[in-house]
Amino acid sequence: MSTVKITQVRSTIGQSKVHEGTIRALGLGRIGRSVEHKESPELAGQLRHVAHLVKVEGKDA
Repeated sequence: MSTVKITQVRSTIGQSKVHEGTIRALGLGRIGRSVEHKESPELAGQLRHVAHLVKVEGKDA
């Protein structure tokens, strides 16, 4: 199973509450913070929703 590294690169100030909630659900909240998650369809949907706020790097497990 592969994982992806997600890094927040933009602030949620001025974004909708839904975007802020998605960032928080991913485990982010500050610019520069990174987390790793296993790939899944749910994760892909979340990333598509906040693609303008995060940078995604693929990794193989």
